[in-house]
Amino acid sequence: MQAAVKAAADKRAENIIVLDMQQTSLMADYFVIASATSQRQVQAIVDNITEQAESVNHVEGQKDSPWILVDMGDVIVHVFTQEAREFYKIESLWSDVPTVDVTELID
Repeated sequence: MQAAVKAAADKRAENIIVLDMQQTSLMADYFVIASATSQRQVQAIVDNITEQAESVNHVEGQKDSPWILVDMGDVIVHVFTQEAREFYKIESLWSDVPTVDVTELID
């Protein structure tokens, strides 16, 4: 999770949040959600995450997509354009899930 957060931050992802899904989902332990100002930046963030990650199972979404998902096993990363994130509001689906302090992961 820390590698994904750092890689996203290195490419200036905005509004990075980490949801602790351990008690909520069988899919993954953590969801990392980040925003980008353009589709080009979405791709740059995803590229950096996949380069920095120890393991990536799958990347879902195309190069021009406003939302790309990176499946890292226990961690699923969602990278959105700002508009797509506002439209889908996926973090609101899990508003009762605890979050992880991202500042501790970046330092």
